[in-house]
Amino acid sequence: MDNNCDFSPLKEKIKESLAGISVQINGIAQAIHVDQGCLLKEFSEIRERFTHIESVAASFYLRCYLAPYTDLYVELAKSIEHLSVRRHGALIVVRRNEDPHPWLQHGVPVGASFTDSLMESIFYPGSPLHDGAVLIVGDQIVSAAHVLPLTNRSIEGRKLGTRHRAAIGITEQCDALSIVVSEETGRPSFAVNGELYSFRAEALHDQPSLIVEERGLIQ
Repeated sequence: MDNNCDFSPLKEKIKESLAGISVQINGIAQAIHVDQGCLLKEFSEIRERFTHIESVAASFYLRCYLAPYTDLYVELAKSIEHLSVRRHGALIVVRRNEDPHPWLQHGVPVGASFTDSLMESIFYPGSPLHDGAVLIVGDQIVSAAHVLPLTNRSIEGRKLGTRHRAAIGITEQCDALSIVVSEETGRPSFAVNGELYSFRAEALHDQPSLIVEERGLIQ
């Protein structure tokens, strides 16, 4: 990444959150010899706090990855929120520097400006286009119903369905960024450089001051 994103506020927030977790862990360590109760609840709370920090950070990084290539990150976030709440499975590929077409199979031309309603109609269960991937280039939905290459990787502690394997797979072949919404849990994730990260869709438009408005290249 380059200087398009100011990470200072994010780092300060993460630092504060980690300090709070550190205090909680120290409290558990001091009480473990005298507390006769079960500590599983405390461990669960710590895990949830770490997960929340990771998700917020991933949301900010996703916004930084998207900003140089599309102005749609706020609209895209709202669309992903709606799909997530409804648990409508979705798979989206955003072109960055490299053309992903050599790794896209099939597909139906769309050639329309991005709108939330169009995205929801594409990924509505039962729609003829909902099982494949949408390709976004700039501010346009170029095509839909693409079949993507699947990764052979496994992620410890996480069961990967076909959509998630496809989301990772396309980013192993080119520098595209992919976004996937689980139809089972509604949880959104994004993949870049062959790695998958969960994120909070609403966080993409929670902190507009953290993004620098100049467009440039984020690698």
